[in-house]
Amino acid sequence: MKKYNIKKEIVDSVELKCLLISKGVKVDNAVYKNFGKDYRLNANPLTCNSLLLSDGTNVQLTDVSFHLKHLFQILSWSNFKLMKYGSELATPFHLQILEDKPALFFENDFVDFVTFHKKTDFYKQRTSSGLPYLGNAVLQGCDFVSFQCLWPCEYAANSKPCEFCFSGAEFELLAQKGKPQPPAVKASDLAEIVQYAVRNGDANSVQITGGSTFSDKTEYKHISGYLKAMAESDSQLTGEILLYITPPEDLSYIDEYFSLGADRIACSLEVWDEERAKIITPGKMHFTSRKRHLQTLESIAGKYGKGKAFSNFIIGLESIETLKAGATYLAERGIIPSASVWMPFGRPVMGSMAAPGLDYFRRVKEMLAELYHKYELIPPGGCGLNVCIEKDIYTYSKL
Repeated sequence: MKKYNIKKEIVDSVELKCLLISKGVKVDNAVYKNFGKDYRLNANPLTCNSLLLSDGTNVQLTDVSFHLKHLFQILSWSNFKLMKYGSELATPFHLQILEDKPALFFENDFVDFVTFHKKTDFYKQRTSSGLPYLGNAVLQGCDFVSFQCLWPCEYAANSKPCEFCFSGAEFELLAQKGKPQPPAVKASDLAEIVQYAVRNGDANSVQITGGSTFSDKTEYKHISGYLKAMAESDSQLTGEILLYITPPEDLSYIDEYFSLGADRIACSLEVWDEERAKIITPGKMHFTSRKRHLQTLESIAGKYGKGKAFSNFIIGLESIETLKAGATYLAERGIIPSASVWMPFGRPVMGSMAAPGLDYFRRVKEMLAELYHKYELIPPGGCGLNVCIEKDIYTYSKL
């Protein structure tokens, strides 16, 4: 694991990844022009770019200027809001060309030479029914094709979206305007996208995520359809299938998911601090309850074994003390506490878009590394996902 000197502070690759995710990067147009033809690099934020540090660490590459432009167009944000949060959205990181190579800078100081994943035509494709890949699926790191929101979030449509969730904000806005929610992605379309990604060498694993639902049966219909369609398409997956689900009242649905090919299942809490969770994840607290999340996770771990259940935490939304309490509770029970770094320029949370500092991320890294090592928990994935740091931390824990 490489070390970097940033303003006289020694920072390792995991810590630098956290800072880049939470702060974003300003990317020179010359970088897109010189490397966009040969690598997976596009100015459109829907392509979910990532970069590779020189030691191979995979990092979300959010070009702040393009991302914010897209955000304001979709959510109809005013210039007033842009000015309100402007000071919190500034980034010290720049990506520009140095010695004919893409180079990362912190302010005016060189940090590291970086590279990108191999070129792909993935985002130019449409399914046979006409569904564009762009906006419906993303490639993450070196091994995952991910579907962020395959069906609308009913919690968001009922005015209780998670504050940090960009998709939830869109569903809430549609409901407020009296417009219909988008239909769920068809199982045949998902299977076709997965098959293309695998056969083209873009991925070997799948993330399936939808919006939170009120009905167990409705969600089961979606998920079982996707799993069956992938199996029937013979997509030749060699990695894992991860499901992110609403914890069902009827736990027999969990057995069905595993029997249909799921490798791990997440019922994500996002925030452990219950008072904050009531504000940040109101739908999960009001409609589903903390109790049901934990009962489902513990049931999976008890029946299917250590590491089969996991719960995501959004890193940066609560104190290190409450985060540690939650992560420890799960790890002790064989449940992986996974970690996605909060991207403040997505949406303000509790009235702020200010990211935490290096010390916070460093303490999170050390805490989770200790838990993964102590309880022998191995997160999924190869080179690591774009905004998630659990696999990077696990690799660090072995050192």
